[in-house]
Amino acid sequence: MQKSIENGAGVTASAGGAYTLLAADEPPPFIESRRHGQSPFVIVVDHASRRIPRRLGELGLPPAELVRHIAWDIGALAVAERMAAALDAPLIAQNYSRLVIDCNRDPGVPTSIPTLGESIEIRGNMGLTPEEIGARRTEIFEPYHARVRALLDERAAAGRRTILVAQHSMTNIFNGVLREMHAAVLYNRDRSFAGLVLDGLRREDGLTIGDNEPYFVSDETDYTIPRHGEARGLPHVEIEIRQDLITHEAGQDEWARRLTRILKDAERS
Repeated sequence: MQKSIENGAGVTASAGGAYTLLAADEPPPFIESRRHGQSPFVIVVDHASRRIPRRLGELGLPPAELVRHIAWDIGALAVAERMAAALDAPLIAQNYSRLVIDCNRDPGVPTSIPTLGESIEIRGNMGLTPEEIGARRTEIFEPYHARVRALLDERAAAGRRTILVAQHSMTNIFNGVLREMHAAVLYNRDRSFAGLVLDGLRREDGLTIGDNEPYFVSDETDYTIPRHGEARGLPHVEIEIRQDLITHEAGQDEWARRLTRILKDAERS
């Protein structure tokens, strides 16, 4: 008979047999729309959901923490869906919380499965076995990125131009400090397309736009732009919007319209 073992966070793992994370009736690790959209843009959302597999309970966290920015990019998917519809662009979004595994981190770095969320310990991510870590990678991280790779491969084989847009959002208060910038444009080695988007946003009245701040893209801290954008030589940009601006439909509509217009202008430049 198979035994169930519980760690200190109330997370259970089975003893004997292969460890699996997602039950058969749970949602897939990604959502996708407009795969054959005619736009040159492909939009991805690495932190789209706060969903946690049933097997992991609440990762030892109070329920209030699971709706905060430590669990997902609030509003990012709603904005991306509106942009994808307006542009007729393919959209692929990760479907589980970054507290389970961060789909914008190399799985080999310590922050891939975080043990600290801002200032709170994530007890359900401590002391994981190799099998538990492997399941998060093979059932959530790898299928999401395999889907992105497959889409980009299809477009390359068809000779279609592709511009990669990674849509994110950032908390308006981090470690007690208020962020005044409304949005930010991020990049790593190649600033060419990101610079056009940055210029477009900075021409908007009343906006403060960060240039590679408060975050920046690097090989050590990011996965999507380095692996899917830079490695393929695709024009690309990562966009952060302050979350309090896109928690409601009016803000989501406003930012989707703004970014759709700016992306189109940048593509024509």
